[in-house]
Amino acid sequence: MPRAPRTYSKTYSVPKQPYESARLDAELKLAGEYGLKNKREIYRIGFQLSKIRRAARDLLTREEKDPKRLFEGNALIRRLVRTGVLSEDKMKLDYVLALQPEDFLERRLQTQVFKLGLARSIHHARVLITQRHIAVGKQIVNVPSFMVRLDSQKHIDFAHNSPYGGGRAGRVKRRNQNKDAGDADAEEEE
Repeated sequence: MPRAPRTYSKTYSVPKQPYESARLDAELKLAGEYGLKNKREIYRIGFQLSKIRRAARDLLTREEKDPKRLFEGNALIRRLVRTGVLSEDKMKLDYVLALQPEDFLERRLQTQVFKLGLARSIHHARVLITQRHIAVGKQIVNVPSFMVRLDSQKHIDFAHNSPYGGGRAGRVKRRNQNKDAGDADAEEEE
């Protein structure tokens, strides 16, 4: 049976003006501060943010008691609060319009691992995640852009099978231990 064709939607949109020095400087600062791999990661966050802002703007044009505004507005706000992008004291659609890309970048697993002190730098955090040393709960997560929910934040730790989390030692450390054990045996024989 033939496979069904799958249509993928875009996950990011590039800026209309390719060379604006102010924007390029701001992007470079964000990429350095949050340890991003490329500009596409910034554009992806901007794309998500524009979709959320568009939905909030659409809902704000409706009347206060409109059932669609009440239902969808609460769902949107609840989703943003659950991911930790919006704080609990700002549960209004007006605050959704004031969101910045930094609010989303703060909730990435890479940033959270660094802020919790599990990594020496934001770049080290990315390496630890991609090398499968970090788990959220019992699930190993190797995606640095994983959005950490508020209730999952306290479960971020080293994976149980990682050398950092008390698992089996790495290749070099095991080799050195074997070499030290061999040296100790040689001394005992003498």
